[in-house]
Amino acid sequence: MPAPIRIGIIGAGANTRAKHIPGLRALEAVEIVALCNRRPESTRAAAREFNVPRTYAHWEEVIADPEVDAVVIGTWPYLHCPITLAALAAGKHVLTEARLAMNAAEAHRMLAAAKAHPKLVAQVVPSPFGLKGDRVVRELLDGGYLGELREVHVHGLNAALADPAAALSWRQDAALSGFNMLTLGIVHETLLRWTPPPVRVLAQVHAHIPSRIDPESGVRRAVGTPDSVQILTILEDGARASYHFSGAALFGQSMGIELYGTQGALHYDLVNDRIRGASRQTGSKGVRADELEEIRIPDDKAGGWRVEADFVDAIRLGAPVQLTDFATGAAYMEFTEAVAQSAESGAAVELPLDPSATAE
Repeated sequence: MPAPIRIGIIGAGANTRAKHIPGLRALEAVEIVALCNRRPESTRAAAREFNVPRTYAHWEEVIADPEVDAVVIGTWPYLHCPITLAALAAGKHVLTEARLAMNAAEAHRMLAAAKAHPKLVAQVVPSPFGLKGDRVVRELLDGGYLGELREVHVHGLNAALADPAAALSWRQDAALSGFNMLTLGIVHETLLRWTPPPVRVLAQVHAHIPSRIDPESGVRRAVGTPDSVQILTILEDGARASYHFSGAALFGQSMGIELYGTQGALHYDLVNDRIRGASRQTGSKGVRADELEEIRIPDDKAGGWRVEADFVDAIRLGAPVQLTDFATGAAYMEFTEAVAQSAESGAAVELPLDPSATAE
């Protein structure tokens, strides 16, 4: 029987309740021993629901608990950096929720701390999009299915922010979420699994609904992040990419990544995990220019959610972090901040960012 790994939960939000706590409890010799939520009443309620023996009023107390070996950070982004830095300094492994940080400067501080503690696991909850077909896409790309990459189109259109009467969400509060906007970061993370990174960004953003009622104060406030984002990028290999994200799009909603090369095309429907494509390399010569063939994801190649198991394996076995390490998180935070900088200035922004130009 392996020695138990004792977990402290800081922030028992929706994803922590739905994914992390059940995923950890399903693993052998893993114990959730401490919990701290945003308010005392929600802390007590979550501890009762999940039978966690110790509760704390402040996250610092979880870090200070000598019986906690690792922390799972399920808070909003504004706390990811301070909790991560404190946890690593205290010798505890870290699994932090996606949207790694508020900005690129925080992300790089977290990455530096992770590098300074190489024996500790520092993992980001990965983008869940594209996990099922990731291996299939990688194999097709490695086999020359596309040839030389030329064009990329990324889109994510939904109605999450379409109702003007809806209250201000933490996702639209810059004091809580920083430069993160819509699903840009996590969908971009999925793209980074399959293509080279961007080296140049030109963006525009807009808030169709510029103000909302703050549920905490009842006061109408200007939103701090956009509900519409359009981006043009140049990738490291010279390919061109366009992104279109909106949280104010009624009907016909979709999210996907389309790749076009000298030999073929691949479309990945991220909502339904459906892959379609056509390639000269595989004899798709009978397919019309406006058609793509269905590409099946075999059961033995289908990926899935293994976040908590991967975290524990990395701690117990010394296995490398598969999805996602802090370097990847810092890369998508640089991209997100570059989008914000470009939208504000109206000029293109080069990547990687100049450290002196990133927000603190």
